[in-house]
Amino acid sequence: MKPVVSALNAWTCTVLSCFAVVILSIIGSLFARDHHMMMGLEENPENGAAVAASIFIAVAVYAGFLVFCGFQAWLHVRASRRGAISL
Repeated sequence: MKPVVSALNAWTCTVLSCFAVVILSIIGSLFARDHHMMMGLEENPENGAAVAASIFIAVAVYAGFLVFCGFQAWLHVRASRRGAISL
């Protein structure tokens, strides 16, 4: 199987998706628990569970990117070990 994206794009997407999954998971868990830091002010949302659900959907999307781009990066590593010439 040949990679669809370039090696630089695959590694960049993998690293950014990893950070996004971690950071958004923390923010989503704070909203899910109605943490005072996220829900304490007047202009903050009233329903923390709804906000947490939408953040966790974004986490699932970034996890999909992480899997896809990680697989693409692995294909590039595998191709470079074989001595294949990539343009």
